[in-house]
Amino acid sequence: MKQEGSAAEVLRAFLLLGLTSFGGPVAHLGYFRREFVEKRGWLSAKDYAGLLALCQFLPGPASSQAGFCIGLRRAGAWGGLAAWAGFTLPSALLMFALAHFMQSFQANPLAHGILHGLQLAAIAIVAQAVWTMGRSLCPDTPRRALALLAAALLMQVPGTAGQILVLIIGVLTGRVTLEPLPGLTKEPEPQSAPPNHTGALLCLGLMLSLLLLAFLAPASGPLALFGAFYRAGALVFGGGHVVLPLLHDAVVMPGWVSPPSFLAGYGAAQAMPGPLFTVAAYLGATATGGPGGALGAAIATAAIFLPGLLLVTAALPYWQFLQSRPGLTATIQGVNAAVVGLLGAAFLNLLTITSIQSPWDFPIAAGALLLLTLGHARPLLVVLFCAAAGAVS
Repeated sequence: MKQEGSAAEVLRAFLLLGLTSFGGPVAHLGYFRREFVEKRGWLSAKDYAGLLALCQFLPGPASSQAGFCIGLRRAGAWGGLAAWAGFTLPSALLMFALAHFMQSFQANPLAHGILHGLQLAAIAIVAQAVWTMGRSLCPDTPRRALALLAAALLMQVPGTAGQILVLIIGVLTGRVTLEPLPGLTKEPEPQSAPPNHTGALLCLGLMLSLLLLAFLAPASGPLALFGAFYRAGALVFGGGHVVLPLLHDAVVMPGWVSPPSFLAGYGAAQAMPGPLFTVAAYLGATATGGPGGALGAAIATAAIFLPGLLLVTAALPYWQFLQSRPGLTATIQGVNAAVVGLLGAAFLNLLTITSIQSPWDFPIAAGALLLLTLGHARPLLVVLFCAAAGAVS
């Protein structure tokens, strides 16, 4: 892979994006295209489209994986790490600051209302995500049926076990019964250099070994915190809002974070630039099952991103071949349909763990949803609307 730049150059470019990239994963990918394809010319539009396809194909945060790959292509391994750090650290530090001052916020009536407004914003944003992902990933009856089945199973078998079961059903159903959607497979193109098999296998082996250790982690302490967030990062297909149920099971179900605090942090993350996965910094800092504070934030943030970055590093050399395999494409599409059901179940769970504290809560949440769907408002503006409405209600 030809390297044409320095890690410092990559860090400067992605740090600026990490400070200004509001709007979620889809918007982030648009910022990347404008910055690195149109403005800087670091890669061609064709190469960028291939990177996007790979990152959508794999579990993990798609925009962070795409940024990591751009840095990797530009300046090697240090470039990839610089891209991740520049894009991630601004919002991670902001989320840690929110966790640090959370007790003070909760003691203040005005701040308490703002935090409750953030909870309502989270409900509206997840509702919109269910709708938009359902339309794009479940365009036909078989995929819609698979999504409904997944949601029903998760309501009966909540937790990590249910999520793994749903993903397995998605894999089997996609492989056996689903036909690939048209236009999503490509003819393989000749590669300019043979892939680095050793590096790819090392990354894949490390990713899988850490996943096994994550399931064997103790019930509390730093290793437990690492294991909980590593599992969430390794099992999330679709990125973005899909991580919500995994994080809920990781920190709320064992009693590490209260449901209202979880929703407040998740809602606040919508107003931050950079990747949504940096909510892990807030949750790691407040989780009682780990060391908490700055160390807990650092462990949780590193753990949730690490599996996706290892996996995309392992898969990148082989992607030109993999994307030409119709059977594999149908398999991943089956997983994507199951993920829609997983997110739908998460939305129903949100409605049960949040409390309607006043008659104004429903119209606030409904108004936020209308702003997102009919008004096409940016998530940042919707979060500000809910925070202001929560403060005065």
